[in-house]
Amino acid sequence: MRISLFLSFTLALVALPGFAARSALSVLDGTVEKIDAGAKTIVVKTADGAEHTFHFLDRTAVHGGKAMAAAGKETLHGLNEGTHVAVHYTTRGAVDTADEIDHLGQDGLKTSEGTIKQIDRGAKTMTISAADGTEQTFRLTGRAAADTAKDIGKDTGKAAKVTVYYTEDAGKKVVHFFKEGA
Repeated sequence: MRISLFLSFTLALVALPGFAARSALSVLDGTVEKIDAGAKTIVVKTADGAEHTFHFLDRTAVHGGKAMAAAGKETLHGLNEGTHVAVHYTTRGAVDTADEIDHLGQDGLKTSEGTIKQIDRGAKTMTISAADGTEQTFRLTGRAAADTAKDIGKDTGKAAKVTVYYTEDAGKKVVHFFKEGA
């Protein structure tokens, strides 16, 4: 009995670091520099010039644009060099794995700009006020609620202007990614 309890405790301790690494979600936006279908990697260059390599899997979701829906998995759903993307990824050890890639910019996800009025990450909703004074309420995907723009919406004493990247699903606007700076 003691050996069984000791073995269970030891296995739990060994599994804990791997579990913690999987839960580390991050997001990065930039431009696709290279896609290597054979190695299943994508290199994304950020605005500061840094290049980041991500591994992608068959389960890696790609959102945005009509070309995405028509393209096959072997081309990473129509992404090309020069495409502006947001990559939602997890880090395990030294490997960054793309869980979801959002096609931003021309022919990508729809956009809306405005000032954040409210973010409710628990309810996965956000409301923004557009320049014309109208308000738009969006649903947030789980990833957008968890790992996008965590510093936006905190009480800083000033309203944050944002660009929201979304799709429409059953008549509702669903945000996949948003960032400060409208």
